[in-house]
Amino acid sequence: TTSSTPTSPLSRHTNAMSPLLPLLLLGLLLAAASAAPLPADFTRLLAAKATLSDPSSALAAWDPSLSPSLSPCRWPHVLCRSSADPAIASLLLSNLSLAGEFPAQLCSLAFLLRLDLSYNSLAGPLPPCLAALPNLRHLDLAGNAFSGEVPSSYGAGFASLATLSLAGNDLSGGFPAFLANVSSLQELLLAYNPFAPSPVPDVFPSGLPRLRVLWLAGCCLVGRIPSSIGGLRSLVNLDLSTNNLTGEIPESIGRLENLVQIELYKNNLSGRLPGGLGGLKKLRFLDAAMNRLSGEIPADLFLAPRLESLHLYENELSGPVPSTLDKAPALNDLRLFSNRLVGELPPEFGKNCPLKFLDLSDNRISGCIPATLCSAGKLEQLLILNNELAGSIPTELGKCRTLTRVRLPNNRLSGAVPPDMWGLPRLYLLELAGNALSGTVGPTIALAKNLSQLLILDNHFAGVLPAHIGSLTRLVELSAANNGFSGPLPATLADVSTLARLDLRNNSFSGELPHGVRRWQKLTQLDLAHNRLTGTIPPELGELPVLNSLDLSNNEFTGGVPLQLESLKLSMFNLSNNRLAGNLPPLFSGDIYNDSFLGNPALCRGACFGARRAAARRHSLVGSVESVLTIAVAILILGVAWFWHKYRSQSQHRKRGPQPGDNKWVVTSFHNVEFEEEDLLSCLDDEDNVVGTGASGKVYRAVLGNEDVVAVKKLRAVGGAAAARKHKDGMKDSLEAEVATLGRIRHKNIVKLWCCLRSGDRGLLVYEYMPNGSLGDLLHGGKGGLLDWPMRRRIMVDAAEGLSYLHHDCAPPIVHRDVKSNNILLDAEFGAKVADFGVARVIDDNRGGPNAVSAIAGSCGYIAPGEPPTLVYPVLH
Repeated sequence: TTSSTPTSPLSRHTNAMSPLLPLLLLGLLLAAASAAPLPADFTRLLAAKATLSDPSSALAAWDPSLSPSLSPCRWPHVLCRSSADPAIASLLLSNLSLAGEFPAQLCSLAFLLRLDLSYNSLAGPLPPCLAALPNLRHLDLAGNAFSGEVPSSYGAGFASLATLSLAGNDLSGGFPAFLANVSSLQELLLAYNPFAPSPVPDVFPSGLPRLRVLWLAGCCLVGRIPSSIGGLRSLVNLDLSTNNLTGEIPESIGRLENLVQIELYKNNLSGRLPGGLGGLKKLRFLDAAMNRLSGEIPADLFLAPRLESLHLYENELSGPVPSTLDKAPALNDLRLFSNRLVGELPPEFGKNCPLKFLDLSDNRISGCIPATLCSAGKLEQLLILNNELAGSIPTELGKCRTLTRVRLPNNRLSGAVPPDMWGLPRLYLLELAGNALSGTVGPTIALAKNLSQLLILDNHFAGVLPAHIGSLTRLVELSAANNGFSGPLPATLADVSTLARLDLRNNSFSGELPHGVRRWQKLTQLDLAHNRLTGTIPPELGELPVLNSLDLSNNEFTGGVPLQLESLKLSMFNLSNNRLAGNLPPLFSGDIYNDSFLGNPALCRGACFGARRAAARRHSLVGSVESVLTIAVAILILGVAWFWHKYRSQSQHRKRGPQPGDNKWVVTSFHNVEFEEEDLLSCLDDEDNVVGTGASGKVYRAVLGNEDVVAVKKLRAVGGAAAARKHKDGMKDSLEAEVATLGRIRHKNIVKLWCCLRSGDRGLLVYEYMPNGSLGDLLHGGKGGLLDWPMRRRIMVDAAEGLSYLHHDCAPPIVHRDVKSNNILLDAEFGAKVADFGVARVIDDNRGGPNAVSAIAGSCGYIAPGEPPTLVYPVLH
């Protein structure tokens, strides 16, 4: 039998409700949590947020209404003391594009240990109240726009502060030596602030016994480095670079046994390098470049067991490179260029160290290149140009497959280039010009797939250029002038569509130009003068859109001058001393081309009369004389009429002055661009098109007929005859400087000069249009918040790559002399390009005379570092 117990209605109802009880309880708890007030620190945090501009909405999640159940300790950029203690311990707000003044509410976060507001756009004075935070250990306000003096309270507070970073602001006033009172400091970073000229405080050693990092670069420090600096026994990183320090480097630095890095570059330090640096067991980096140091390099310096990088370039060091160089066990970067070093390099240099970068250029180093430079298999850049090296290039360098740049021009090297060196796979620059090297260019060059520049001019190379050169798909410049090459130009040379400069002048090349030269669509300079080339000039040369320099003089070309060459926009054109014949194309009959066709007696300007005169002589001498006289009289009459017409038109032009409608513009093109002159000239009448104004003129935005947009610089005119003469010379200097630089260089971080237009004393320069304007306008025009720090870093890298190309990869090098934020232009993607080469200088030793700059150039506050040392040093904004 089965027994059953009856269930009451109440129990049945209770059982049905039991699964819902936990949900009800959870709801009640959540409601209680949402109703709970915010902790005091987070109330202050919201008040601070309200005072800041946050264009990127980085702090949008600081909103208790978005997730009432979420603990504010889990808000982004915030760390609490613990899960049970909602007091804020760390506030990490670096690189969030925040703007405004410092929020005073943050000074009330009593338990704050770490505050990082670096790399934002905060402005105004530094808050004195921060010094009262008792637990603050790390304060980073670097990379903002704080101004004014450092508050004196900073020297009397900060009971626990270990790191203080105020670098990269606009702080002024005297250097805050009172920070030596913050005895707990371990890192003091004040670099790149325009303080009033002040000495290095000698009280730091006694007041900051725990200091590990001292970064005072660009602080307008003057005077000597105090010898008391040797008392900072805990110091790991010492950076006093980019100041105006004078005197000798104190010997006491050699007692800082914990030093890893010493940065003293770009000062006015003099005297000898101190001894004892080789005893620093932890030293890895030493940079004392761009000073006036003299004497010999101490022999013990290379005995520092961990020394990796040594930069002593641009000083006045003399004597030989110490023989201890080959004993440096960790050295990978040695830069001693632009000194007065002499003698030979140690023969086993590189055998015992992982050498990657070596630059000994512009000294008087002699002897042979050590064969052991690449023994570690890591050498990437070898630069020993402008020395007195002799002997042959070591065979071992031909097996150094890590090499990317080799520059050995203007030495006394001889013999053949190692066969394997022609084919190094990573090499993009091989410069061997100005030596006595011989032999041939080897067929292994086909393996040099990365080669961009092959500069072997002014040597004794001979033989034929190998056909394998046509497989170099990245070759931009081939310069082999002044050698003994012979035979035909390789047919495959026409396949190198990347060529921008081809200079083979003064050799013994023969035969015809290769077929298919129309593929040289990027070619700007073609120089084949002083060879034995024959055949006709290919009409397809006229199809090269950016060719602006063509020299085929002193060859044996025959036939006529192709009519297609009239399409070229040439700044240099020379076909003289060939065997050309026939009528010149109409464009080349003008006086401007008088010197372009000398030594071609069978060429005629206008109609050729040779056949007619020969027929006349066959009929009778009298008829011939009559013909000659008739022609002479006709030419005389035409000449008088032409002269009278030119005289009257020039007189009228002088009376009325140059008019906007004048159409006598000479165009020199550097890139392929199509436009009508009226498209450019019409934009100059509307001031609404002005996008910039500089010392040399205004820059206009012009929309061409094909909807392309360009920038047009109209060089400034001035009134008065004397002023006009001065302006004409200044305009010519500015225009010629831009044409001489931008017209011949190609780089992704250099602004393109499409063409220039000249008409009398007027000049226009046409550039690619940069829609985001200049970096200076963006930073100082209220739009700095558009640039986050990754983008700023990319802009800096772009500009640096452009300048590096000008200084190191141009032959000859170019110095800009006016680098500033207003001359860094930004394209639609905020890619940076260096612009405005109006005061640029080409540094060419082959032209003779000094290369030093003898006059101030550039903008006030941005004087180039190469200017005389007595000038006021630049302030970089």
